[in-house]
Amino acid sequence: MPKSKPKFNNLKYVGTITSLKGLMVEVEIIDRQPEEKELLEVEGCPDVYLEVDHFKESVAVCVNINNSIELRCGLRVSLTGKKVSVPVGPATLGRVFNALGEPLDDGPKITTNRRVITEAGGIKSYRKAHSLELLETGLKVIDFMTPFVKGRKIGIVGGAGVGKTVLTMEMIHNVTRNKKSLSIYCGVGERIREGNELYETLKETDVLKNTVMFFGQMDATPAIRSMVGPAAATAAEYFRDEEGKDILFFVDNIYRHIQALTEISTNFGLIPSEGGYAPTVYSELRRLQDRLSSSEKGSITSVQAVYIPADDLSDPAVQSISQQLDSVLVLSRSVAEQGIRPAVDLLQTTSSLLTPQIVGQRHYDLVAKVQTIMQKYDSLKNIIAIIGENELSPVDRQDYQNAKKLISFFSQDFAVAEHLTGKPGEYYTREQTLQGIEEILGINSPQTDKPQPAKAEPAHPDKPEKHKRRDH
Repeated sequence: MPKSKPKFNNLKYVGTITSLKGLMVEVEIIDRQPEEKELLEVEGCPDVYLEVDHFKESVAVCVNINNSIELRCGLRVSLTGKKVSVPVGPATLGRVFNALGEPLDDGPKITTNRRVITEAGGIKSYRKAHSLELLETGLKVIDFMTPFVKGRKIGIVGGAGVGKTVLTMEMIHNVTRNKKSLSIYCGVGERIREGNELYETLKETDVLKNTVMFFGQMDATPAIRSMVGPAAATAAEYFRDEEGKDILFFVDNIYRHIQALTEISTNFGLIPSEGGYAPTVYSELRRLQDRLSSSEKGSITSVQAVYIPADDLSDPAVQSISQQLDSVLVLSRSVAEQGIRPAVDLLQTTSSLLTPQIVGQRHYDLVAKVQTIMQKYDSLKNIIAIIGENELSPVDRQDYQNAKKLISFFSQDFAVAEHLTGKPGEYYTREQTLQGIEEILGINSPQTDKPQPAKAEPAHPDKPEKHKRRDH
């Protein structure tokens, strides 16, 4: 991050710093009251950002965005007439920014065509239901269990280390590989290493040129981490409303956004509600989610990784996020321990988009059959552990075997992980996935051809000979 910010003109003295506590800075206002979210300039500290959060009578409670240690009581504060803004438009494609719109990729700073991140775009006219369009990801379990629909939201939910980030990277790689799609990636509170790996992967696969990236990673202050989501949403709104684009919006990790808001609330001394989260967190989350929507001009299709603290799906924040998603793909630690990737829990994964009107009757009926078999498999596991599989009835034994075949079938090698696993990435069309499941269940398919995985775009274009497909 650059060590200095541009000087603001027409500064006007409005008050003095009277209290400092963590990120919270209280300014006694003696002149004109600033606006909420306005940036204030501190005398003798040109590198400090103070953003007005709220007011207590004649005191402006501000956030020390970069947690600068230069501040002290008694310093004079002036108005700037500015708010936090980020660059938008074609010049941002292929670039990486922080929540303040500053470049993180050593590229030139963009000072023109900027938008304030707290001002949502015009999301008034939504698309009609008949315009729903399926987007193929090439990932069998996602295209089957949680179909990817343009303009909707899908969540990838799981605890630490079960593969949320890698699955998100694979979706970016697959969905944008042969299209002129425009992607916005928002990294919130995740590891710096993962962000760098994603950047290099998108660069190698020539996807970066159609992608804008925003990062507020784990080394950033809670203020920066809480602002990176709205910053990325601002960029997405511009492309949707001004250029009529269909946007793929990836967030890793939306739970860290809630975590950052909670940390700021703790600094402000707000009493947490049930579950330990600040009372304003859920309204802020809803405000962000509402911005990730579609209009008549374009759409924003969102994929959000959701960290589960202590693998507890009942956590209030996780529940609040899940309620705002159309599909929830649950990653299970027990499945991951079996070496299955993606480690999807087929029973807890849900989607409100699995209707005959959207996916067709054939797909809908197959999902119902798979869910029935997986529920039976889950109940039979405990019985088998006691009496053994041979004691089951022929029908139960067949269903148990089919369930194991389905679990194995949904396992898939990732193109973005080829350099780690040595195995070529796989891409399956939705039709191939349906045929594969019908074959396992012994259902006559409308087409008799045995499904073969389609050729995936190589993660490393200079080594195409490694990307040979395997028969399934």
